[in-house]
Amino acid sequence: MEQLREEIRRHDRLYYEEATPVISDREYDRLYKELVNLETQFPDLVTPDSPTQRVGGKPLKAFEQVPHLVPMLSLDNTYSEEEVKNFYARIQRLLPDEKIPVVIEPKVDGVAVSLIYENGRLRQAATRGDGTVGDDITQNIRTIRSVPERLRGAAPKLLEARGEVYMDKHGFEKLNDERRKAGLPLFANPRNAAAGSLKQLDPTIVAKRPLGVVLYGTGATEGVDLDVHSEVFPLLKKLGLAATERWWVAKSVEEILDAIHELDGIRHNFAYQTDGAVVKVNSFAQRERLGFTAKSPRWAIAYKYEAERVETRLNDIVIQVGRTGILTPVAMLEPVSRCWSAEARLGARRCITRMKSNAKTFASAIQWLLKKLAKSSPLLSKLLNRNDRVARSRSILPNTFMASALCVAARFAETRIL
Repeated sequence: MEQLREEIRRHDRLYYEEATPVISDREYDRLYKELVNLETQFPDLVTPDSPTQRVGGKPLKAFEQVPHLVPMLSLDNTYSEEEVKNFYARIQRLLPDEKIPVVIEPKVDGVAVSLIYENGRLRQAATRGDGTVGDDITQNIRTIRSVPERLRGAAPKLLEARGEVYMDKHGFEKLNDERRKAGLPLFANPRNAAAGSLKQLDPTIVAKRPLGVVLYGTGATEGVDLDVHSEVFPLLKKLGLAATERWWVAKSVEEILDAIHELDGIRHNFAYQTDGAVVKVNSFAQRERLGFTAKSPRWAIAYKYEAERVETRLNDIVIQVGRTGILTPVAMLEPVSRCWSAEARLGARRCITRMKSNAKTFASAIQWLLKKLAKSSPLLSKLLNRNDRVARSRSILPNTFMASALCVAARFAETRIL
């Protein structure tokens, strides 16, 4: 039975960590079912680290709060390459006459977690929380097959591995398709789906979600002898952990920006969402001297890429009545995937301000669009002619008029928005 468990663990490692499966899904399922049947016949031989035990335990009433051994601080972030240059110039001023190599790695858009292994066995998993205390999500993490119960080889006495739990992008689409067919609300994006999954008190629900983990650093350690951050990735992989798959070492601002640009060109090929690049000083000794601010380390910064833009179609404008009687126009859009986020509704005012037109302001965008479309719609032309008189008399709300006009516009022309 233990031999069968080891075989399944090996296939888990090949599939989830190395992306080189050697058997089909059907063959894997056969092995897994065989182990389930054996453990059903001989329940006394079931072990806590068996692959079958990843389906989760009993539901929790609430998450226990656990302190972090080392604070999990957030990073300063920027959307400006100029600020990246300023960051590197700043650490050069703080460490004059020193060479300061930095590591550039993907900024994973997931849920920050800490995994603590003691003598090679997973003891605790926690969320970032407020940076000092987080939720104990050990039961939920155990359901993720890419998280090993035991480290491979000669494991250190203590290893706190830090990274992000994510939902596989293709798994996210499949999950939303299943929820759509079941009439359930769709998840907005993979990051929110992953966060919602980890907050489930019932680990059997988490086990059904296509979650993975990617690790990129360490917290508290004992028996780990590392001098630079770039040595962390091969160590994690050697121990059987899923580590960041692509990273760069740079020794100048030019090399940093080149790495950021190169990452932007390949990041959509990863299984997980990314929204930026993280720049970290490579040397742990230099990090120690650079220190921290109240909220973040001085030796790292996150550069965030520009938000992705996509086109869709404005299908309709509907009026929503609030509890206080306020009427709000809501744009009904053709569903699109933007950064793997399904969007189908948008406030009408926000919608118009994003319109692909030569209008420079919101007001001129409304006027430009309606006058252009009025040529093909007598009804819309009539509404426009009454606009000034209606607005002055306040017989209907401006929002209502706008929504009515846009409803007509949407029905008489194909309006594309950004």
